[in-house]
Amino acid sequence: MKRQSIVIGTRSSQLALVQARQIKEELEQNLREAGPDVRLKEIETTGDRILDRPLARIEGKGVFLKEIEKALLAEEIDLAVHSLKDVPTDMPEDLRLAALSLRADPRDVLVAPGFDSLAELPEGAVLGTGSSRRRTQILSRRPDLEVKPVRGNVDTRLEKLHSEDYDGLVLAAAGLIRLGREEAISAYLNPRRFLPAAGQGGLALEIRQDDVMLAKKLQELEDGDTACCLRAERSLLAALGGGCHVPIGCYAHIAGEEDELIEITGMVGDGEGGKSYRERLQGSRNRAEETARELAGMLLERGADELLEEEE
Repeated sequence: MKRQSIVIGTRSSQLALVQARQIKEELEQNLREAGPDVRLKEIETTGDRILDRPLARIEGKGVFLKEIEKALLAEEIDLAVHSLKDVPTDMPEDLRLAALSLRADPRDVLVAPGFDSLAELPEGAVLGTGSSRRRTQILSRRPDLEVKPVRGNVDTRLEKLHSEDYDGLVLAAAGLIRLGREEAISAYLNPRRFLPAAGQGGLALEIRQDDVMLAKKLQELEDGDTACCLRAERSLLAALGGGCHVPIGCYAHIAGEEDELIEITGMVGDGEGGKSYRERLQGSRNRAEETARELAGMLLERGADELLEEEE
């Protein structure tokens, strides 16, 4: 029986809609004229409703997914498009990631009018971020700065920069780029030094386990190099216990003269910049996930296990 439609579930935020529409367009091009109708369904999540508390104090990872996954399991939608960094490594049994789509710029950025780097900010400057991972890395470099929480969508955060007591923000480059707000960026932070979240900038395409036809079509949208790096980052996160609230940063990229290697850098911190563990490892790209797990073992042996145990 020919499939009549594919319903994509997405959050209703401006950024989520931009990402979902991108996948909708790619899927329509892949299906061509004879394919089923592809449409979007907006779904409000717990993370969208609660804006007065840091994410880690609500439920941590998963707060932007649960309602969408519920609709997926109930067959109200066929495909969910998520920011990969929001997707826990332990997924519901009847769901799977069909593809890891093209990744936008994975870097974090400084948004601070009048300044070109973290180093240029004056002593006591106030930076806003909703991420304990970013807080850890900011304070490890500039313990003299004040880091305050900020929540909301990209436009809301940029508005708060000017209306509230912030000298700057640290945000994800991908969100600003996808929304056409690149002009707000003061400086890009080196991803090998200021580590992004695992999967940052990547899109996750989640479907039901038994949807073989859709899985096949979505696989055609996947980029091999991108998927290799994103799977390595998620493997590191899983090996460290990615469901915890401990700040974890990770960045993988293809290396070597003939792109035969993958280099992965990982960090586990205490949330305050006082203590963190960082390691880097290269391995064959054919063993990317194994290399990531080896790196996790190195971090645990150095002492990261103590930070992870404190949060259990």
